[in-house]
Amino acid sequence: MSTDSESSPLIAHIIYTLSTGGMENGLVNIINRMPAGKYRHVIICLTEADNFARRITADGVEIIELHMREGHDFDCYRRLRKCLKQLRPDIVHSRNLAALEAQLFTLGLSGVKRVHGEHGREIFDLDGSNWKYLALRKLMRLFIDRYIAVSRDLEHWLAASVGVPSERILQIYNGVDHKRFAPDAVKPLALLPKSWQALDGMLIVGTVGRLTPVKDQQILLRAMASLRAKHPELGERLRMILVGGGPLRADIERLSAQLGLQEVVWLTGDRADVPELLKLMDVYLLPSLGEGISNTVLEAMASGCPIIATEVGGNVELVEDGLTGALVPVGDQGALEEAMLALLGNERARREQGSNARQKVCRDFDWERTVASYMSVYDVVL
Repeated sequence: MSTDSESSPLIAHIIYTLSTGGMENGLVNIINRMPAGKYRHVIICLTEADNFARRITADGVEIIELHMREGHDFDCYRRLRKCLKQLRPDIVHSRNLAALEAQLFTLGLSGVKRVHGEHGREIFDLDGSNWKYLALRKLMRLFIDRYIAVSRDLEHWLAASVGVPSERILQIYNGVDHKRFAPDAVKPLALLPKSWQALDGMLIVGTVGRLTPVKDQQILLRAMASLRAKHPELGERLRMILVGGGPLRADIERLSAQLGLQEVVWLTGDRADVPELLKLMDVYLLPSLGEGISNTVLEAMASGCPIIATEVGGNVELVEDGLTGALVPVGDQGALEEAMLALLGNERARREQGSNARQKVCRDFDWERTVASYMSVYDVVL
């Protein structure tokens, strides 16, 4: 006889990789926060999973790695099809373009419902207009039962550019843990490099995210070097924290050395203490070339940081100019420097805009609401 948990619907989440990232963070939070026994979950990684998988605390979540090779790895899809036949999931939930074509291998499986999530842009298709990818998406809309968009921008694009009927799209914002990410009257200065800890009047800017081309952390280094040259007094007090690892780490380290920033920029790598590191920041920076809804912006807002972000994607749904921070054009170093200078030179504005950011997140972005919305999608398709 099967137990209640064994008879619960099985959701197979297909993603490219389970590693540090906003989409992956959202998936882990949703699985961890769903009521026990409501659904069963398996995560199928087309490539692999790393230590990030340890963040899954829900019981009985299987992780399957298919170790896809670069290019068209048809053997990987053969293994995927075999895996799906053995699992017999009730729902297959793919996320982002890299996992979308995997839904083709669910065709012919009895009783399977298909959900697809769009979570953001990639460097090779920042505006979602690449004709080959649009053709794939338009083909796949024939088979997907429901779409989830993490921003209104992505919701509009799915309807207008991909041609998905609006009744098959649900826009769901990610949530934030308001208790874990919160301001603190006393900054955890002991975390900082020792050479920084005794600096009077220190101002810290920073960002959290994978070191990849789409995040464009290099512009932050150039802006930092320029501000230090133009405003030496500010430059003496200014420090920058870049949290995260990724393929561009060596390039960013080289650029930091070329600009003479080794002593004032701290590349932390991947960290488990992101809430504490955010408490150190006076201004949070997000220079991305494209975004869905940035989890790290939400977490920084919950931590009481004013935000300076590029005017792309879901950023405009989070950051309100002059109220919770500032929006700047993509790749505009001059505008970025002006926004940084304005906030760094005005403590009252930083305090007020950080407080406004915290209030907005607590009001509008909650994991319980997010999880309930995802469960409603699963309930409807079943």
